[in-house]
Amino acid sequence: MFTLDRSLRRWWPMLAAVPLGALCGGGYALAAPPSYVANAYVMAVPKGGADSTAAVNFAQAYGRIISQPEILLGPAAKTGVSLAQLTSRVEAVTSPDAPMIQISGTAGRARLAAKEANAVADSLVGFGNATTSQTGVQLLPFATAATPAAPSSPSRGIDLAVGIAAGLLLGGLGLMIRQAPPVAVDSVDSVDSVGSVDVADGSDGSDGSDGSVGSDGEVQVADLPQPRPLAEGESVPDQHPDPAAVGDAEAADDETDGAAKNAAKAGAKAGANDGAKKDGAEAEAKAGADRGAGRERPAVKARG
Repeated sequence: MFTLDRSLRRWWPMLAAVPLGALCGGGYALAAPPSYVANAYVMAVPKGGADSTAAVNFAQAYGRIISQPEILLGPAAKTGVSLAQLTSRVEAVTSPDAPMIQISGTAGRARLAAKEANAVADSLVGFGNATTSQTGVQLLPFATAATPAAPSSPSRGIDLAVGIAAGLLLGGLGLMIRQAPPVAVDSVDSVDSVGSVDVADGSDGSDGSDGSVGSDGEVQVADLPQPRPLAEGESVPDQHPDPAAVGDAEAADDETDGAAKNAAKAGAKAGANDGAKKDGAEAEAKAGADRGAGRERPAVKARG
């Protein structure tokens, strides 16, 4: 059944992480120092028969050298900012199809950011126009930087959204860890904690005959089946064989083996007698043939 306490116990990582993330994001938005950005624009114009493509190319070239000391020394002295700080605060952005240079100045105060951008833009125009006869391109101030009305960072809405997203992520990870199945680990201590085993014989009428744990914490083992008692005058059957019967069976087996051997000997002797008779008959037939041949020879001689 759905209850509020059960839901809180299950979803408390998410419920705790989301407000905590929102609090961290809002705290950062309030504690972080504000930063202002002001933008000034410079345009490259072709001179002396140069085409617009050359102006675009030179605009990109001037944008790449915006951090050179030759350009930033004058603005650093004018704004009261060191050269190293001004180098990290100023940047230039160019367009691949327009001869326009955007110069951005960043500072913790709105007026200082606009002053930095305008000073760097003026210094770049003077640096580029010093070589107009060689490059055929003239730089002109297109728009000066205005004082920004609001800081560009931190953004309270963005920081708050980032904190909430981080809280959702951490809360989801916490739920996954809590719902992961525990790993079963066999322990010897768990076996020892069961206690001693007590075999119940059923004579005391205890409830341990079904193998459950008794009230004293000892394991009760079920009763074992008992042998049937003998009736009056009944004797215990002898489970061992009679030696005399075993001897008679062995003697019968010996007699059977002897009869089989005698029968085999008689068969071999009869075969030998049959062979001898055949040999005698063949010898007798041969002798008869020899006698007939001896009688014919004198008759032949007398006829000659």
